[in-house]
Amino acid sequence: MANKKVAIIASSGGLETAYKVLNIATAAAALDAEVAIFFTFEGLSIIHKDSEQMLQLRPGNEGLAEGFKKINVPTVTQLLDVAKESGVRMIACQMTVDVMGLDQEHFIDGIELGGAAAFLDFAFDAQVTLNF
Repeated sequence: MANKKVAIIASSGGLETAYKVLNIATAAAALDAEVAIFFTFEGLSIIHKDSEQMLQLRPGNEGLAEGFKKINVPTVTQLLDVAKESGVRMIACQMTVDVMGLDQEHFIDGIELGGAAAFLDFAFDAQVTLNF
């Protein structure tokens, strides 16, 4: 399929969500798809500079941490690096950033601030659209 596009909305927080979003994004990029992730509301914690402290497993899922270590699952920081190196476009929702009193310096390098229209312009042509 030529010009493959995957559009992902990350609106939830938590370590589980971060892994879901970044796993799909990096896999799609590895398959030569153009990928854009729109981070909004709690999803902004995934790209926050303090994400390692902010992203926690949900109650009852604590056992996943041991499984992640056992099979050498990359950290969220490592997956974000892979995403950036793979050309994944990462957009922080400008409205949510403003509402939460945040700004560009709160996020890791390589994050673009943009409104819903910036993401939708990409998503209109996407073959796959996901929401986490």
